[in-house]
Amino acid sequence: MIRSLITALFTTLALLAGQAASAADVNQASAAELEAVKGIGPALSGKILTARQQGSFKSWADLVDRVAGMGPGNAARLSQNGLTVAGTGYTPVAAADKPARPARAAADRKPAKDTKDATPAKTQG
Repeated sequence: MIRSLITALFTTLALLAGQAASAADVNQASAAELEAVKGIGPALSGKILTARQQGSFKSWADLVDRVAGMGPGNAARLSQNGLTVAGTGYTPVAAADKPARPARAAADRKPAKDTKDATPAKTQG
């Protein structure tokens, strides 16, 4: 009983230590620290550092806007793996908070194809 409790305690501590080792804030981390986060390789860390030269990232939305290849799905995955922006994890933007795409005008739309005329008629003979 005590042995299993001690094993569980050490396992939990090892998992927490592993998460802490890969945690990095995008505004403070070096290339090596960014690459320690699962899912960030040399290419993405380079893009992050280049964009950071223009100024610190204010939010996850700012990071997603300024770094090519960093979409909402990638941001969510990297946040789960320990990446933070200004000390905060990623929170997906609700659909109501996203700006609506403008509707295309009727003149911009392609006319629908008439499928009746598109099929050749069979001839008997």
